[in-house]
Amino acid sequence: MFKNNFKNPLNLDPNLAVEFARKYHQSLLDPSAFWLAEARSRLDWISAPEIGSQSNFAAGQISWFADGVLNVCFNVLDRHALMAPEKVAIIWQGNEPEEIRKISYGELLAEVCRMANFLKQAGIKKGDRVTIYLPMIPELVVAMLACARIGAVHSVVFAGFSATALKDRITDCGSRLLITADSFYRGTKEIELKKIVDQALEGDSPIETVLLMKRSGKNVPLNSTRDLLWESERENLSTDCQPQAMSAEDPLFILYTSGSTGKPKGLLHTQAGYLLYAATTFDQIFGVRSDEIHFCAADCGWITGHSYVVYGPLANGVTSLMFESVPNYPDAGRYWQTIEKHRPTTLYTAPTAIRAIAKEGPELPKKYDLSSLRVIGSVGEPINYDAWLWYFKVVGGDKCALVDTWWQTETGGIMISNRWFDQEFVPTYAGPPFWGIEPILLDQANKPFEGGGSEQRLFIKSSWPGQARTIYGDRDRYLKNYLSEASGYYFTGDGAMRDDRGNYRIIGRVDDVLNVAGHRLGSAEIESAIATSGIVAEAAVIGGEDQIKGNKVVAFCVLKDNCSEDAESIKQICSAVREQIGGIAVPAEIYFVPSLPKTRSGKIMRRILRKILAGEVDSLGDISTLADPGAVKDIIDLFVKS
Repeated sequence: MFKNNFKNPLNLDPNLAVEFARKYHQSLLDPSAFWLAEARSRLDWISAPEIGSQSNFAAGQISWFADGVLNVCFNVLDRHALMAPEKVAIIWQGNEPEEIRKISYGELLAEVCRMANFLKQAGIKKGDRVTIYLPMIPELVVAMLACARIGAVHSVVFAGFSATALKDRITDCGSRLLITADSFYRGTKEIELKKIVDQALEGDSPIETVLLMKRSGKNVPLNSTRDLLWESERENLSTDCQPQAMSAEDPLFILYTSGSTGKPKGLLHTQAGYLLYAATTFDQIFGVRSDEIHFCAADCGWITGHSYVVYGPLANGVTSLMFESVPNYPDAGRYWQTIEKHRPTTLYTAPTAIRAIAKEGPELPKKYDLSSLRVIGSVGEPINYDAWLWYFKVVGGDKCALVDTWWQTETGGIMISNRWFDQEFVPTYAGPPFWGIEPILLDQANKPFEGGGSEQRLFIKSSWPGQARTIYGDRDRYLKNYLSEASGYYFTGDGAMRDDRGNYRIIGRVDDVLNVAGHRLGSAEIESAIATSGIVAEAAVIGGEDQIKGNKVVAFCVLKDNCSEDAESIKQICSAVREQIGGIAVPAEIYFVPSLPKTRSGKIMRRILRKILAGEVDSLGDISTLADPGAVKDIIDLFVKS
């Protein structure tokens, strides 16, 4: 598609790529045996498995290492703390540049044991769910690993979500205990977590205990029958806690992500398969050595933070740099200042962040010493050519490998990506698949598409260890969403293209899910939030192109009778979305329309709205079969007038 492919500037031994290709071939010939060997060599087991995969997409069955027994926390902490207790596990970079903490593997293990003992004292046992609603502070990692240590199931909720979104997630998984903080700053904005928690827990709630961390030091009201202060509890807790023996297929965590319906999906990941896949992809994609520092700028409220801030790096005994702030605070040099200060060898961030920084020009990165970097990575959404080129040349200085990764919350780890040792990179193409991953493009008739250069729907032929096992409490929805579109295949929900060398270019969602700054937001979820404004009769939400965020939320609203198309109505709609979901879902543009284009069965034709928004009114196709073709003309006229 583009004129230039780029040679890997690291000038590595080509045998690395040859060996990877050999193992990829082996992984397709016998995935069960391949991953069983990897599991036995990469993880420490209480009882090593003899069984590899027992998965069958057609039957809706996913299982790996079913007879194995281990503890995830032991694998990411104890075995490293026993060998090198003084080695730094986490470098924490707070919101302010001068806020820095370094925590060794030994210290982290002690804190995790304290937290695990607290959870047990609070009555949390194997299989219980614990909700974690914290900023990117080390205590977030402590809480995650403490759950893993005793066999509790953690559910991390992004600290930018509203009280309603938090309540929905707590209720859905039935959490008995919530861990949060007083408040914190993200850039210049204060997020009052405890206030949001108190709102979320009003009325009926399964939460019995709230454990409160001190972050800002702000005085917050306490519920004497429910709230406990970590600083007080911590003093009397033992640093010794034996890890719970867990079956490989026991739940490890639930992480919520938006779908094409209004209700968020609680993707459930299990113990051994997830850990193995996160650890293996981290090792092979980034190539971080044990004496190096890995900088993933993601939040643990999303899967990238789970896999490549916490579980992947720590399972490999690497030092993980944890970042609380935002890339433009106090200025757009914040990433570069952080890299100069801490000297990581990798940077893994989203195209949204890259584009936001790039608009400030190339001079700012040049003010900082970025020479420690040798691998830079992109995650969260497809990266456009200009951003890829800027990242490679300005940040990487023509000397860093650039890994463009594609994966999902559902996949647990990277599925398609070039690797740090590849000989060549193709801008905007994520690259070839990882071990054991066999992508297939299917056309609208579910027939394999063998050629290249045409967008088709992306499926995966067979299971891999990191795959989410189900949607918590809704197996039927999991089967419908992922395993029913084409029998025997996993449906990614994304469109993709393939070149003649087997590289894949991800186009984006083919369902009604938006990707805003790397965050997946369901159109139905936002439409439901808009309805709570009380002034909208109907709404349709689509993604519009945004030079920085990739997508922006665009809402077409039909107002109720006697409601005015004015700034106050826009404010009311935005407030409703902010309250129900959070600021990330607030529409960037709102259009008031007389009616929405629908089929005769009542389905809103968002495809038509996307084309009108993009100015492609000459390629709408046949609209005569719509229930009211005049609705399309009214919307086109609205755009012509504006």
